[in-house]
Amino acid sequence: MPVEAVGLSKHYGGVTALSDVDFELAPGEVHAVVGENGAGKSTLVKILSGVVRPDSGAISIDGTPVTFGSARDALTRGVALVAQELAVFPDLSVIENLFPLAPIRRGPLLSPRRMAALAAPVLDELGLHVPLGARAGTLPLADQQLLEIGRALLRRPAVLILDEPTSALQREAVDRLMSVLRRLVSRGVAVLYVSHFLEEVLRIATRVTVLRDGRVAMAGVSTSTVDLDGVVTAMLGSRTIERRPVTQRHTAGTAIAVKGLSVPGQLTDVSFTVAAGEIVGLAGLQDAGHLAVLAALSGRATPTGHVRINGASAPRSPRAAVRAGIAFVPSDRKRYGLMLDKPVWQNTSAVSWLGIGRATWWLRQQQLIDTAWQYGTRLSIRGAPTDLTGTLSGGNQQKVVMAKWLAAEPTVILLDDPTRGVDISARAEMHAVIAELAAAGKPVLLASTDLAELCELCDRVLVFQRGRLVSELPHTELSEQALSVAMNAGFGQR
Repeated sequence: MPVEAVGLSKHYGGVTALSDVDFELAPGEVHAVVGENGAGKSTLVKILSGVVRPDSGAISIDGTPVTFGSARDALTRGVALVAQELAVFPDLSVIENLFPLAPIRRGPLLSPRRMAALAAPVLDELGLHVPLGARAGTLPLADQQLLEIGRALLRRPAVLILDEPTSALQREAVDRLMSVLRRLVSRGVAVLYVSHFLEEVLRIATRVTVLRDGRVAMAGVSTSTVDLDGVVTAMLGSRTIERRPVTQRHTAGTAIAVKGLSVPGQLTDVSFTVAAGEIVGLAGLQDAGHLAVLAALSGRATPTGHVRINGASAPRSPRAAVRAGIAFVPSDRKRYGLMLDKPVWQNTSAVSWLGIGRATWWLRQQQLIDTAWQYGTRLSIRGAPTDLTGTLSGGNQQKVVMAKWLAAEPTVILLDDPTRGVDISARAEMHAVIAELAAAGKPVLLASTDLAELCELCDRVLVFQRGRLVSELPHTELSEQALSVAMNAGFGQR
């Protein structure tokens, strides 16, 4: 059953999530939708599946205009969604998760036997071999993802929308899912497929549409006529990057040595080194494993393998990491980085005073305020040390997070999206500070979702996929295009 959308637009406040988007999906095809984070993919998916309503535009199925009031409404019209955010009911059994809205009954009672008989071939096709009575919340993430796909398939949809269906799956499970999709397509099912794994998209999709900044940048092009580089170019558009000049400022000494690092379910057999004064980027799609590296080195995960940081073993806890001079600047400043109801000076002194215990009992408040002024000037924080941190703008709050770690005089810098949500001016100021830290001989590990940031700052970038280090790009080869291709392409191993 063909689906056609014309002129779809959606705004959230002053932000345009989707602007005048046309899209069509034919029976018996896989039509992929790709784009960077924030390109509008999820908004398009939510509109077509009835989760949200567009501000303007129209949708028709089989030539008949439709207006979905909810996801259940869309489901009754044969449109099933497997969302990126898992919707498993953790306290219910596997079989109850497969039939949450329409359980099979025999008279007034549920019929687990009949439900199991219906579910068995679908689960077998997906390779999901788990006890039907097991609590869904006890299953590994990959099995929960397959469970959601199985739930959608049991509805026998005419239109199946899959939003990042393989993000938690290993290659064998991905291969099985690809086989299932081919069989569905052969039966006339229309599949809308959203994925960051572009090589995977080109492998399964008949056509591909690229969204950029909420608009269509490439419309329904046959995958037989486009390659990976072409899709990435459409995703990124034309951008220019002003690079930080790389000099031989770092010493020959190894500051961080990682060998055979593994974190259960997140990281497998990762090895690399970082020289003193070197900025090394960590890149990957969601759950690729690069953030697990930061967690392991900052005492927030329990790894196996061998890690030496400035000659010492990896810290066993965040407090031990702080005492070892390891700074960790998180991306979620409100949850992990700041006390928003406290003044700036208390946040700035939080690590050096409370974490390390450098301050003695006679340390006075004025000294801490003076220190906050010092780092506030260095980072151009717009706000006084006595201001409540929550009253500052987002960019200035992020600078306060950086300031509290700089005040602790760290010897190793771990950064997770340090400029997330800040304006271009604050971004440039923070980049200057990061470069200054490296110039002073401190090793820097920088994870970022901003590919331009990685290209601007890093001496080289390590690229991760599904828990493995798969490639390394030196500064001379860094570009957003090269990084995007490396992050998205295949299941290769380094």
